[in-house]
Amino acid sequence: MAYQYDLFVIGAGSGGVRASRVAASKGYKVAVAEGSALGGTCVNIGCVPKKLFVYASEYGHGFDEAAGFGWKHQGAQFNWSVLRDNKTKEIERLNGIYGNLLSNAGVELISGYASFVDAHTVIVDGKTYTAERILIAVGAKPYIPEFNGSDFVVSSNEMFFLDELPKKALVVGGGYIAVEFAGILNGLGVDTALAYRGDQLLRGFDEDVRVFASEEYKKSGIDVRLNTDVERIVLADAANKNGARIVHFKDGHSEEFGLILYATGRVPNVGSLALEKAGVKTGKNGAVIIDNNFTTSVDSVFALGDVTDRIQLTPVAIKEAMALIAYWFDGKEVDFDYDNIPTAVFSQPAIGTVGLSEQEAEARGIDFRVYQTEFRPMKHTLSGGNARSLMKLLVNNTDDKVIGAHMVGDYSGEIIQGLGIAIKAGATKADFDDTVGVHPTSAEEFVTFSAGSLKERK
Repeated sequence: MAYQYDLFVIGAGSGGVRASRVAASKGYKVAVAEGSALGGTCVNIGCVPKKLFVYASEYGHGFDEAAGFGWKHQGAQFNWSVLRDNKTKEIERLNGIYGNLLSNAGVELISGYASFVDAHTVIVDGKTYTAERILIAVGAKPYIPEFNGSDFVVSSNEMFFLDELPKKALVVGGGYIAVEFAGILNGLGVDTALAYRGDQLLRGFDEDVRVFASEEYKKSGIDVRLNTDVERIVLADAANKNGARIVHFKDGHSEEFGLILYATGRVPNVGSLALEKAGVKTGKNGAVIIDNNFTTSVDSVFALGDVTDRIQLTPVAIKEAMALIAYWFDGKEVDFDYDNIPTAVFSQPAIGTVGLSEQEAEARGIDFRVYQTEFRPMKHTLSGGNARSLMKLLVNNTDDKVIGAHMVGDYSGEIIQGLGIAIKAGATKADFDDTVGVHPTSAEEFVTFSAGSLKERK
């Protein structure tokens, strides 16, 4: 059977754009359907605008810290609308770049949301398209549980377009997005509470990192409330849907907030795809089930990125796209390694991590040792601030290889990227020791760990 396209991509996010334009550059006929702005979550309502907001919020602390270095600042004021609108202009610029990348590669861009008709056919705004291969790259969306008053909260999507900042806000959740937005709001001058129903924030991270980061968030001014959950939410004034909300917590107390952000996870964005018409199977929360070659339960349909049950990170989706293209058109068997993927949490302070946590290493039965230190960064010897940094290194005793590196503190994301290369390459503790440190930096701690920094493990 002759198809209109060699490849039809559903979703023009980071993974979908990369797959479509690389395939088109190889001479294949490719179309991509997108019903929203080009670039997907990361570019429009995710990591890019969020990082811009982080930069903005850091100035809130920086003005105070500058006094110890001789700077005087008087009358400094923050204008939310300037930040919001400048962010939007930058995102629109990036949208244009993505459009040019697709056009220059020869990809046909179809505006609208696609859904399946069968394993080789999709429909977009009433028009059908056929393809030899169809790639699902629609990403994920925020999850907000249903409860009494859940319609009075916002998700991370809406945070980038608020008409104004509240005086007081509640962030509900304990993961990446929750702690990042709590830091943003706090840095922009909002009285911010962070409520999480569990015993500690950032489930899945190294336990020392979780405890240390939580305490630093408190020191920065965030009201961290653990073992705290919401029962219901009502309007302070029933006639004003845009007014204050009253939160009734499960411990019995009530409190008024101008804004309530629910950052309680994300789920695959598969609701409108009609996957059942193509016979595509899904798993937990609707995640598209794939094999090692990104093939779904249907041979002609593939998936990658956040819509699957793999690691939900933009760089992962991009590398998955490159691996998939190589598999399709170059005959290279996929051998995607999900181990030792560096990642960062752009909270305040930031977190960088790569490799195994102490708890993961223990669960695998590895014989290992831990080097760990915490200290006050040089910056704060004059700033008057009380922020501290944490650094941690895990080493396999069998072969001396470094199997994990973790940091809480300024520039963690930048530092962990370099360490990720070393750990991916199989560097040993001896290799770290043989590396001359860059002085004076926080990063040099990772190459100067001595026996005196060994952690006593239970």
